[in-house]
Amino acid sequence: MAIIKSRRSLKGVHVPHHKNTEHCESVLFRDVGEVVIPMQQHMGAPCQPTVKAGDLVKLGDKIGDSQEFFSAPIHASCSGTVVRVEDFWTVTGAQTKAVVIKNDGEYTVSESVKKPFISDKEDFIHAVRESGLVGLGGAGFPVHVKLAYKNPERIDTLVINAAECEPYITADFRECMENTDAVLAGIRAVKKYLNIKSVYFGIEANKPEALKLLDEKTESDPDFHVVQLKQLYPQGAEKSIIYAAAGIVVKDGKLPADCGVIVMNVSSVGFIGNYLETGMPLVSKRITVDGDCVNRPQNLVVPIGTPIRCVLEYCDGDLGCKKLLMGGPMMGTPVNSVDTPVIKNNNAILAFSHNDILGKQTTACIRCGKCVSVCPMNLMPTMLEKAYDRKDAEALNALHINLCINCGCCSYTCPAKRQLAQKNQLAKTFARKSAVKS
Repeated sequence: MAIIKSRRSLKGVHVPHHKNTEHCESVLFRDVGEVVIPMQQHMGAPCQPTVKAGDLVKLGDKIGDSQEFFSAPIHASCSGTVVRVEDFWTVTGAQTKAVVIKNDGEYTVSESVKKPFISDKEDFIHAVRESGLVGLGGAGFPVHVKLAYKNPERIDTLVINAAECEPYITADFRECMENTDAVLAGIRAVKKYLNIKSVYFGIEANKPEALKLLDEKTESDPDFHVVQLKQLYPQGAEKSIIYAAAGIVVKDGKLPADCGVIVMNVSSVGFIGNYLETGMPLVSKRITVDGDCVNRPQNLVVPIGTPIRCVLEYCDGDLGCKKLLMGGPMMGTPVNSVDTPVIKNNNAILAFSHNDILGKQTTACIRCGKCVSVCPMNLMPTMLEKAYDRKDAEALNALHINLCINCGCCSYTCPAKRQLAQKNQLAKTFARKSAVKS
């Protein structure tokens, strides 16, 4: 089928793309002496270590797990010796444990790594869970939970998120170009075992090579639709890409599954395709390394748990950079140490020489309404800011604070450079805690 050019989109902003590494083929980087593997790399319950200091582990061995359904196991990303199990603070402020492994450099594969046997949906979901897969687009939602939805007969549409609308990041684009067959194999497995009819690839217009390649690979299958999206941030947000790619509106208070659709990141389905063929769990991650403090920007495939220090040194980066991010400049998480390890849902390391990416001092709101005009969720960020400042949980809920996706469009477009997105994140936490107290 021909590429579909979508004219639909929710609101958003036009950001500079800075796709400096789009033509940089991924490099396998394994030169790391120790990996630090946190037991909390996903939404939901953290894992508990299943190894102790002195244990020998091999690549793919399970080293952390939980009995909770809303969790995902964690595996050794190299072979070597467990030197310690330590307390660890994640970049989001959560306290967990971390397993530190001295890498022997051999990457000896564990005997437990075997191609999974799958005969039905239950086998498939169990295999996805055992693989340790979480959403690789940023949120870290355990994928087996997403696939085990209620009323499966209502789901008929799968949307593949390959928009990658954040500046700098090209890891998903390289997934499309370098791992195409595995991406399609993963999609066909999801489609088969979950009995899904239609598949929509959502790809922004600034990635013509990926659009062309995927269109050529799927042209004989009428169930596949390659959709060219407008270049608009945040096209990759869940509700945005569902509407732009498939024309489905997910209304307030509804989940995508309630509307007959599920969304998966292109790297997630690519991993599923590889896992079903090899049995190797999620032990490595493709990341984009870029920013004005990186002299050799590129895409790397690194063991999970690799310290950012090693990544920056390999890319000739400045370890004394003023701003270090895991993820993109719009929704990425600031990092306060180059010893922070790469985790499952980390798709980029960006290093900048300036501390404030917005670069200007905050001034008074001039009531221009620009933040309202670009919000993809049709919220009123200035009113949300005022409600939070006066700690008014009732007003925050009335203004639908929980619909905020923290895309940062409001802060980006604000001429006064007010920290609206940051306030919204704090407001969501405040409203949630207030609801629990009441």
